[in-house]
Amino acid sequence: MEFEFRSREKVAQLMRRGVSVSSPLTLEVGEEVPLSRIASKGVKIYPGCRIYGEKTVIAEGVQIGSEGPVTLENCQVGPMVELKGGYFRDSVFLARSSMGSGAHVREACILEEEASGAHCVGLKQTILFPFVTLGSLINFCDCLMAGGRSRKDHSEVGSSYIHFNYTPDGDKSTPSLLGDVPRGVMLNQPPIFLGGQGGMVGPLRMGFGNVVAAGTILRKDIPRDSQMVVGETRRGSTGSFVPYGYAHLGRILRNNILYLANLVALDHWYRHVRQPFFQSMELGSLLYEGAADKLALARKERTKRLMAMVQNVPETHEKCRCTKKSGKSPCQLHDHMHAVCELFTATFEDSKERELGERFWVAMEEHGGHTGEGYIHVMQGLPQEISQQGVRWLHHIVGSLCRKAGSLLSSFELFDNRNISSS
Repeated sequence: MEFEFRSREKVAQLMRRGVSVSSPLTLEVGEEVPLSRIASKGVKIYPGCRIYGEKTVIAEGVQIGSEGPVTLENCQVGPMVELKGGYFRDSVFLARSSMGSGAHVREACILEEEASGAHCVGLKQTILFPFVTLGSLINFCDCLMAGGRSRKDHSEVGSSYIHFNYTPDGDKSTPSLLGDVPRGVMLNQPPIFLGGQGGMVGPLRMGFGNVVAAGTILRKDIPRDSQMVVGETRRGSTGSFVPYGYAHLGRILRNNILYLANLVALDHWYRHVRQPFFQSMELGSLLYEGAADKLALARKERTKRLMAMVQNVPETHEKCRCTKKSGKSPCQLHDHMHAVCELFTATFEDSKERELGERFWVAMEEHGGHTGEGYIHVMQGLPQEISQQGVRWLHHIVGSLCRKAGSLLSSFELFDNRNISSS
């Protein structure tokens, strides 16, 4: 009864501040929720919703629960976002993004501007760049997806799509990179299309502009751009299952390292490019803090999962080479993986990164920079030569980290200029 009384008092305070609450008796607001982080202008909360968490932020124009009850817990919700029904926890939703009814969005997700999902979409540890659109009945955890130039020219995932992110050995070192950060943030790349009733087996990476036919299950990387992919029917077979066999260990390591390097590049992008745009918005600094926190959580998750996978690799694995007839020898995989993971949790900076970054920031400022036009408008208006400077800066971050990780795992021959440039 005491909690119910305090919740009703908070609801009354929200209504006095101008928040539209269509059914006050069905709205529950946790006593830890700071009302100062909930805007009043244009915010509408429909019946049956619950709002919890001391880190919750709700910006102007947000609509919550228009298609069904919503539970919102420690999420940072940007302006004009629509969360129509479902459960949302520890995630960030930037301007005009939306999720349909039956959504299940858990920790460390970032939906950037105008990204969207229809009904019954499950996400966790997922980052969607602007305009990316998900159909209905989708499970798309542990992915980063870019591509697309506008709301009418966007990357799309068809209905009933699955990202298979859990292996028979019980590990989740399976993040998939669709597009990449250095080119994707420029909002000038062709969209990716994943046809419905399909799926992909992580960890997988894919270039921009690829079209995958409906019903296709992807099991191999498609790093080249602008490919048409039609799945082949797999012939049935039965054989012995070998636990922790990791037949494609080098590829698993490569794709995890590329994913982590792209997360670092995205963190730099948020800190140096996106942050000033947030600061010009009401509650924007809190939205930025939320996004930065989710990127840190994403790196923590990926390094944790990678370490767990490596611990499962037998010392007798043919590519591990831990043992020889003459006795135990040093093992790069087991001995160096902790150092590899530290590359992605430490702050990355070198003289060339600073030089390339400053060159891009100056060019961007001279072109109009962080004006009142908004992030999407500014990025869409950048000339190609300035965008290319930004790509070179972020690509240097990705390439440097991949080469450092590759040198620690040199026996695997993970990286060369070709497979880094197609990351």
